[in-house]
Amino acid sequence: MKKYGLLAVVMLLSSCVVETSGPRPTPVDPQQALEQRVSLARQYIGSGDWENAKRNLELAAAIDGDNADVLEAFALVFQSTGEFERAEESFDAALAAGGGSRARNNYAAFLYSQGRYSDAAREFRAVTADMLYSGRPRAFTNLGLALLQIDQSSAAKSAFTRALMMDPNDSTALLELTQIALTEGEVTAASGYYNDYRAGVRRQTARALILGVEIARLNGDADMEASNMLVLRNLYAETPIVRAWTAAQREQR
Repeated sequence: MKKYGLLAVVMLLSSCVVETSGPRPTPVDPQQALEQRVSLARQYIGSGDWENAKRNLELAAAIDGDNADVLEAFALVFQSTGEFERAEESFDAALAAGGGSRARNNYAAFLYSQGRYSDAAREFRAVTADMLYSGRPRAFTNLGLALLQIDQSSAAKSAFTRALMMDPNDSTALLELTQIALTEGEVTAASGYYNDYRAGVRRQTARALILGVEIARLNGDADMEASNMLVLRNLYAETPIVRAWTAAQREQR
């Protein structure tokens, strides 16, 4: 009887194994898994959740630690968390691994944020050479901003003009060209750029309103001057740029 009892238990256990076994799990494509992890990481980066971004990137790096997209995303995380040396190392590695214009554009923006304007201009210029890059118009604008920082106004003017050829509503390029034209004494050109800027934005910045006041005074347009001054007083009176400009106006009188 004991033997039969043991046999019954063994058969029961065996049947349990057979009944609970299912089809083999479908193999996961490593490249697809990597892309999914990077995509999730970018979403977390966008929401400022650095820890979850890092967690997903570490899982992606376990699949392929030399992947350009993984390295670029790591660079963005390190930049956002103030780990600037590691950010630059990751950007360099991403570009060495074949990262495209998006990675180079982000690297250029990083260099600009670090005050390395000549290096940023070099990288933005390389980005603008990629005619298939969807962010090319903005890269021209960013190139212009970097060139202004190193006192290359003429080259900056060309970069902003190129940006407007591709995106006529680029408010940054329009405002910078307004400033350049005004500085060069080209009031008519400044007025044109400023009017295009004003038509394309819902609310002007303090700097734009100040430029509008200066243009209005040169054109003898009292209505526009009064309108801009009213908005400056109501919205921006205590901002540093307006306080500095107001003080400079008093000194000139």
